[in-house]
Amino acid sequence: MDDRKKKILQAVIDEYVSSAEPVSSSALVEKYNLNYSSATVRNELAELEKSGYLDKTHTSSGRVPSEKGYRFYVDELIKDDDISLEEMKYIQTKLDAKVNEIEDLAKIATTTLSEITHYTTVAIGPKPEKQIIEEIKFVLLGSRMLMVVIVTDSGLVKETIIKYDEDITQNQVETLNNLFNAKLKGKPLSKIDKPMEEYILAEITYSVDVIKPIIEQINRIVEEAGTIYLEGANKSFDLPEFKSLELAKNFVNVLDEKELMLDILDSGVAKDINVYIGDENDKEELKDFSVVTFKHSVGDKDLGTIGIIGPKRMNYSKVISVMKYISKKINESKKGE
Repeated sequence: MDDRKKKILQAVIDEYVSSAEPVSSSALVEKYNLNYSSATVRNELAELEKSGYLDKTHTSSGRVPSEKGYRFYVDELIKDDDISLEEMKYIQTKLDAKVNEIEDLAKIATTTLSEITHYTTVAIGPKPEKQIIEEIKFVLLGSRMLMVVIVTDSGLVKETIIKYDEDITQNQVETLNNLFNAKLKGKPLSKIDKPMEEYILAEITYSVDVIKPIIEQINRIVEEAGTIYLEGANKSFDLPEFKSLELAKNFVNVLDEKELMLDILDSGVAKDINVYIGDENDKEELKDFSVVTFKHSVGDKDLGTIGIIGPKRMNYSKVISVMKYISKKINESKKGE
């Protein structure tokens, strides 16, 4: 594709993303200072359509980008610095907030991304199998109340409180600390499962009534590590595409399917921003949408994945620019700890 066609294709996509209306040659000449005549632009639009980068609508003489056009735009034409100084400051302020857990970071990043882009964002923290247990600590809060704290190498901190019908002594707490750390320290969080429960019960001399609630609460913590955070679902319904009841219904169904959301967030290459447009999505339910994800990590530590789901007429330039900046700031904040 020569430079003139690139310039005209970029103008068509920018205008269509902005207006949601089919783009005419006269609109491009008037608005984008192309320095080409209307006749030249019309000819180039026809060539771009013939090559599959644009589609012509039935309702007007204007054209809209095809999936092929969007893909070329994302790969070759996009600006990845489409972010204002005010937006940078806002992101920095949000991420500078007191963050005690990886989940806090995921929630803040998800909310901030949705607020700036006005699209629906989803996120998930690091997978349990990728989180290595650094310490399990038991703290006696009262004669019949025990707090369990799990710390992983990714910075995840999880705590739960267990109440008993019988007294627990400090000696028992120290034994629990020694036992659980000896068996679980250095192992993935996902290793806390039924076989491990049986193993620990076989090793310890205390009654099952003491140990079983601990295992149950730890298992609950592991399950919560796969929690999906969703922000800005209502924003999407303000977009013209969602005036279609069928598209709106499909979108709601996508957001309701946890396994599908997990598949979306699990796709793509680590440390890269991944863009899937329409039919590029593996799942049939996503063929009418675009998905943009990034996996954030520091070194070899997985910190989770954040994604955006929206119409194919997405402001990819804004979305990718904001994602890159958030990813950069997350990495800086975690490296500084």
